[in-house]
Amino acid sequence: MDEMILVDLADRQIGTMEKAEAHRLGRLHRAFSVFLISGDRMLIQRRCKTKYHSGGLWANACCSHPRNGETLAEAVPRRLQEELGISCGVKELFDFVYYSKYAEDLYEYEYDHVFLGTCDGPFSPDPEEIEALEWVTFSELEERLLSTPEAFCSWFRIAAPKVLQLLRKDG
Repeated sequence: MDEMILVDLADRQIGTMEKAEAHRLGRLHRAFSVFLISGDRMLIQRRCKTKYHSGGLWANACCSHPRNGETLAEAVPRRLQEELGISCGVKELFDFVYYSKYAEDLYEYEYDHVFLGTCDGPFSPDPEEIEALEWVTFSELEERLLSTPEAFCSWFRIAAPKVLQLLRKDG
């Protein structure tokens, strides 16, 4: 059973809850999103259509939740290996809280830690998680976010512009 780490608005652990129950009740929990770049391109993934929410939508390279008792420093490399079959260094850029309602009894309420890494692959995507991978230039991604925001996951629409802004500032 996947136990989520429930947190308060300062990201302090206040308990645990089974994953499906946390999403059914809309409880704030710890999560992470990993963005991967290579030069002026970002790797995006189309989530598998069979995912219980946001199936078929585009998102960042990898996103998940640390397990109870697992640090972000342990969870991020584990999920990069499980979802994409890669190992690469990452650094945390920022965090944010978001809330999305997908159905009457399905919510995402996450304290999301955003990480950035540089990796060219090769990738071995888990077909149960990822339907497709695509490299897009930063400019193309901005255009797509503006013209078809509905094609992207809710957290990605919040985090990607901030990541792009930081990349342009550092670049």
